[in-house]
Amino acid sequence: MTSLMMILGIVVFVIGLLVSIAWHELGHLSTAKLFGIRVPQYMVGFGPTIFSRKKGETEYGIKAIPFGGYIRMIGMFPPGDDGRVTARSTSPWRGMIEDARSAAYEELEPGDEKRMFYTRAPWKRVIVMFAGPFMNLVLAVALFLIVLMGFGISQQTTSVSSVSQCVIAQSENRDTCKKGDALSPAAAAGMRAGDRIVAFDGVRTDDWDRLSDLIRANPGKQVPIVVDRGGHDVTLHAKIATNQVAKKDSHGQIVQGQYVTAGFLGFSAATGIVRQDFGQSVTWMGDRLGEAVDSIASLPGKIPALWDAAFDGAPRQPDSPMGVVGAARVGGDIFTLDIPPTQQLAMAMMLVAGFNLSLFLFNMLPLLPLDGGHIAGALWESLRRHLAKVLRRPDPGPFDVAKLMPVAYVVASVFICFTILVLIADVVNPVKIT
Repeated sequence: MTSLMMILGIVVFVIGLLVSIAWHELGHLSTAKLFGIRVPQYMVGFGPTIFSRKKGETEYGIKAIPFGGYIRMIGMFPPGDDGRVTARSTSPWRGMIEDARSAAYEELEPGDEKRMFYTRAPWKRVIVMFAGPFMNLVLAVALFLIVLMGFGISQQTTSVSSVSQCVIAQSENRDTCKKGDALSPAAAAGMRAGDRIVAFDGVRTDDWDRLSDLIRANPGKQVPIVVDRGGHDVTLHAKIATNQVAKKDSHGQIVQGQYVTAGFLGFSAATGIVRQDFGQSVTWMGDRLGEAVDSIASLPGKIPALWDAAFDGAPRQPDSPMGVVGAARVGGDIFTLDIPPTQQLAMAMMLVAGFNLSLFLFNMLPLLPLDGGHIAGALWESLRRHLAKVLRRPDPGPFDVAKLMPVAYVVASVFICFTILVLIADVVNPVKIT
């Protein structure tokens, strides 16, 4: 049964992956057609074609390897200085440029002269290239909102799971009291497991993060605490202790291994599935976006640990980069967890949403062959044309992005090597959830 559920989870993720890719390419396709650019092909996947059908001037199809997709637009790059697109240089770098230019004209037909991508105004090209990643962002936001507001997420609540009997610095990493340890404020005040804190020092709150911040901010202060005990409000009085507690980052997340001196009450918060309102959902998504940006920026620094996990048997870090294979395995693990089916579905949707958020951010990097590289080229063309107009100089014409293809090949080679490293780590030492 566990194996069957594992397979089901993987299938659900693969379907989500295919939908995400198709949705991304639909953004490019719809805006390209809107601006009159001819699109001969719209494909989901790579490799051999499994199914295709031509409708109008575009062939729509599915390929065997579901790890990407593409649309082919006519005239992605302008002609060379001589106006020709078939010249072939003996220089390997020049050859890359001319190969890319020739490929952009392979399916040129009569009447296409005014339907090529490069002939469109820079702002239109920006929209076409941005539309793909933007569709991933839209899908990510939609899935996040469905889960956050519809299903809810597991988080700490203001309910008391257990009460600490003494004050122990969290840096000591122990949970048993020693002789001489002071009685915890929660125990001294008579707090019990099952109590739900509804007010702290006159501030009513049902949010754990808010309550935690209030406790931390009031070391040494005598405060009234109102708890809901069996449906009745009971007021307790506690003197908040000063203690070493785990440090929080700017997103309110615990920083492992770092501690600060702050207020301490002495209880463990119970966890539960909590639905978020729209404002809380927006804040949550903003925090995740910031974390995702930080994660991409820190990717180079994570390569040594990833290498060690892949080849030296080192533990795989929870924030380790993960590829499609690793994400599919996590998708399978989700459906084997001993949690309600609704939460399994919610976690799977979160996984697909996170994948789409990563696709958006990754594709916005201003590097060829990513969408962000083409956006950067169009913006540069617009800038230099406006400067030429202001300075009363001749129009410099379209910016030839094909001249950056050697850089694109280098970037692609780095991405391929990184992808292979992640794939090996995902196979031999995968990220696991519990």
